[in-house]
Amino acid sequence: MDDIEPLSSFFLSIPSADFGISFWISIAVLLLLLIASALVSGSEVAFFSLSPEDKESVRESAAPSSDTTLNLLNNPKDLLATILITNNFVNVAIVILSSFIFNQIYPVNPDVTGVDYLRAAVEIGGITFVLLLIGEVIPKVYANRNSLTLVKLMSSPLSVIGKIPPFSWLRIFLVNGTDVILKYARKRQIDVSTDDLENAIALTREENTTADEQRILEGIVNFGNTDVRQIMCSRVDTVALNEELSYEELMEVILNSGYSRIPVFKETFDNVTGILFVKDLLAHLNAPADFAWNEIIRQPFFVPENKKIDDLLKEFQEKKMHMAVVVDEYGGSSGVVTLEDVLEEIIGEITDEFDDEDIIYTKVDESTYVFEGKTSLVDMYKVLSIDGKAFEEVKGESDSIGGFLIEQSGRILKNNEAYTFENFKFVVETSDKKRVKTVKIIIL
Repeated sequence: MDDIEPLSSFFLSIPSADFGISFWISIAVLLLLLIASALVSGSEVAFFSLSPEDKESVRESAAPSSDTTLNLLNNPKDLLATILITNNFVNVAIVILSSFIFNQIYPVNPDVTGVDYLRAAVEIGGITFVLLLIGEVIPKVYANRNSLTLVKLMSSPLSVIGKIPPFSWLRIFLVNGTDVILKYARKRQIDVSTDDLENAIALTREENTTADEQRILEGIVNFGNTDVRQIMCSRVDTVALNEELSYEELMEVILNSGYSRIPVFKETFDNVTGILFVKDLLAHLNAPADFAWNEIIRQPFFVPENKKIDDLLKEFQEKKMHMAVVVDEYGGSSGVVTLEDVLEEIIGEITDEFDDEDIIYTKVDESTYVFEGKTSLVDMYKVLSIDGKAFEEVKGESDSIGGFLIEQSGRILKNNEAYTFENFKFVVETSDKKRVKTVKIIIL
């Protein structure tokens, strides 16, 4: 009850005098300013929340305001500066006018010594509440749901306001000042390359840092620079299923391969139609020989060869998938890539009971190795303990040793033909008309 008495006495003390014409004009102007504040505040949300479909409809519209709207959208910094400056001017005018009106309704009592805290609280609280409710909350909620309507309504007024002094002067000053600050901030930024990070990791290596920890750190540094084509399983080595296979033939392929996910194609591997999850067959182990197994395959996920594996990892996580079919620029299938392949780039090889534990190669002596032509360049780097930067800089689309030799020499090298790159001599041991089969690498 004690808290209510001061408020009741405050409102009872308001004089009931007749207000002059200036008071009612001030009320009318205040209402107009509140409407202006609401429209300008809503415009900030409306312009910057337009969907691509809304922008396209503006471009295709024949309305006179369409060109003005597009011009504002093409200069977002100028638009935002105009909105903020206008909104601040309007809000300051509302505060000044509200104080004038409040003084007319409840003039300062000269008999009260010091600060009238109750009067100040009602004045400040009332103005703040009205500004927030009418000038911010309600218009922005409305603008979020009717952005295109508000954009069409406010494009012309904002365009005119942005060209009128002093708004135009302040807009130019604000935009240019922001550009200067951003330019100075960019100069202060430190650009660190991948090579710098690798050198930093090498220099900060401690005695108790294991080789596995070092490899993981280096894998993280190079993770964003690795393409899918560098880690994928090529189509030559991919186990795939033809839709025409019988159920008995299918089971034989699955047992021999040991894979849990196998791509399915129609006619050729370039036309992959789905991915077979072996676990989906568990409910059909006793199915008849004519069981239509290709009806339970799942939709394939296609990715381009040049996709970075950090982006691929994000897509695997979002789509909750473990395998993707890699396609080249012509739409043909190049191979497959799995979540395991991506993770191996950071933590190293992950082997299970079906994997070959080692890369297939022969070490003749300390400086001579024999590889299969289909061995990936990445695996060759690991065996030879090199970073492979020189190879990565000159190679094009090739990912295997044989492909690299064909690409650099411009033809399929014949038996005993040699090609020297940097301090490595590649000698073709066996090849045919289609590919290089085995290569001897001599470290010079």
